[in-house]
Amino acid sequence: MQKLLDLYCSWKGLSPASVEKLQAAGSNREYYRLTGNDGTTVVGVIGTSQDEDHAFIYLSGHFKQQQLPVPQVLAVSDDELAYLQDDLGSVSLFDTIKGGREAGGRYNNYEKSLLIKTIRQLPNIQIRGARGLDWSNCYPQPEFDENSVLFDLNYFKYCFLKPTDLDFHELKLEADFRLFAKELLKENADSFMYRDFQARNIMLDNDGNPFFIDFQGGRKGPYYYDLASFLWQASARYPNKLRRELLYEYYYSLRNYTEVPSVRHFVERLCQFVLFRTLQVLGAYGFRGYFERKKHFLDSIPPAMQNLRELLQLKVFPYPYMMDMLRRLTELPQFAPQEKPIVTSSNGLKVSGSNVYSSNSADEQPTLSKYDNKGPLVVRIYSFSYKKGIPSDETGNGGGYVFDCRCTHNPGRYERYKHLNGLDEPVIRFLEDDGEILTFLDSVYKLADAHVSRYIQRGFTSLMFCFGCTGGQHRSVYSAQHLAEHIHEKFGVEVQVIHREQNISKVFKRQ
Repeated sequence: MQKLLDLYCSWKGLSPASVEKLQAAGSNREYYRLTGNDGTTVVGVIGTSQDEDHAFIYLSGHFKQQQLPVPQVLAVSDDELAYLQDDLGSVSLFDTIKGGREAGGRYNNYEKSLLIKTIRQLPNIQIRGARGLDWSNCYPQPEFDENSVLFDLNYFKYCFLKPTDLDFHELKLEADFRLFAKELLKENADSFMYRDFQARNIMLDNDGNPFFIDFQGGRKGPYYYDLASFLWQASARYPNKLRRELLYEYYYSLRNYTEVPSVRHFVERLCQFVLFRTLQVLGAYGFRGYFERKKHFLDSIPPAMQNLRELLQLKVFPYPYMMDMLRRLTELPQFAPQEKPIVTSSNGLKVSGSNVYSSNSADEQPTLSKYDNKGPLVVRIYSFSYKKGIPSDETGNGGGYVFDCRCTHNPGRYERYKHLNGLDEPVIRFLEDDGEILTFLDSVYKLADAHVSRYIQRGFTSLMFCFGCTGGQHRSVYSAQHLAEHIHEKFGVEVQVIHREQNISKVFKRQ
C-alpha cells in the first residue's frame, strides 16, 4: 500500500486526500480509489505478478493509441507491481442490467440498448486493437494455440470433473480433447482475443458508452471466443432470443472491420467455442468455488451447467466419448435443475417458487402486454389542489397513484407562509421540523420504489404520481418535489415534476 501512496505522491506532487479500497471479484489484485485535494480520483492497482501487470500496462497504452475506450495508465512503479489508471467510476454493465437478469432474462429496451452498444464495440477492440500490437507482451502467452486449449480442458478435468467423482475413461477423454483442440484451431486468427470479455468487465459512462477493463490476459486468437464468452456468461442468463439478436449485431459490426464467413458457417464455428468456453469457465468455477470457497463462483455453477445441457442438445460436436461423459455429468444429483421451493401464499394456498404468482402447469403460456419492452421509463409527478381537480394523464395510460396530503400539518394556515410554496426554505423547514410529512413520504417511497423498479424491468414507458392538498401550494408541492428527487437519484430515469397550481415544472434528465 505504501508503494501505491508513494507512486501517487510522485505523480501528483502531494499525498491523496483519501483512499478507498475497492471490492475485487475474482482477481488477486488489489484496487484502491485515491482522491486528490481537488476532488479528482484515480484508481490505484497493486498486482502480484509483474508479467501480468506489464501486459495490462502495455495493452492499455497500445489501445489508447488506437483510440479504443480503455483506461489510461497514468503512472507506474519501477517494478510494475503498482500503477495508477483512469477512474472509470463504479457503474458496470453487469450491475446496470441487473433488473433484466433478476426478471428471468426479460431485459427492457434500455438494457438491450446497452448490450447492443457493447457487442458492436467488440470487433473494434478485437480487430483494430490487433493492428501493430506486439504479441510478445501478452500474458501468460502470446497466442491461442493447442497447448493453451489443452491446458484449459485439463483445468476443467482436474478442477471440476474429478471432484465430482464421476467415473470416466481418462485416455478416451484425452483423445477427444485433442480432436477438440484441432477443431478449434482450424482457422488462422489475427485478432486480439480479449479472453475475459464479460459484462462485469465493461464499465459505463454517464451516456451508457462502454469502456473495457481487465484485458491483461488477452492474446492473439480467434474472435469467436470473446463472443461466446460474452453471450454465454453463466450468471448473465441471457435468453436465447436475445443471444440471437446480439449475435447478429456482432456479426454485422464485424463485417465493417474484416471479411467474415457466411452466417451459417459463422454460427457452426461459434458453437465449438461456446462449448470450449463453457468447459473452461466450469474449470475456473471449480477451482475458485470448490477449492477457494468463493461464493460468487459457486453460485455461477448451476447456470453454467444449464448452458451445458442446452449445448448437448445440438448435434454438431464430433467427440462421441466426451459428449457422453458430459451428459452423464449433467445428470449427477448435485447438478440437477433446482426445484422451486414450496411457499404458502397469504390465502393459505401452496405454490411453487418464491413468486406466489407462478403459473399452474394447467395454465396456458402467458402472453406479453403490448406495453412491454417499449422503454425507457418516464415518471411524471404532479402537485395539485383538490379544489381544481385531479390532473389528467396526457399519455393515455389512465393515470397512476394519487396521494392526499391533507392529513399532514398545513403551513398555509399561518400568515407568514401564505405567500410561499413547498419549494421555499421556510416552508421546507416548517414541514420537516413538524415531521408529519416525513412519515407520510416514508410510506410513499416504499410504494414508489417497488412500482418504478417493476416498470423498469417490464420496459414500460410511463408512470404517474399525483399529490393533492387544499391549495396545491405547500404540502403537495413539497411531496411531489421530494419524490421526484428521490426517484431520479435512486433509479436514474427521467422524471418530470409539474406543480400545476404554481405554474412551475422541471425535468430531471435520464442518467
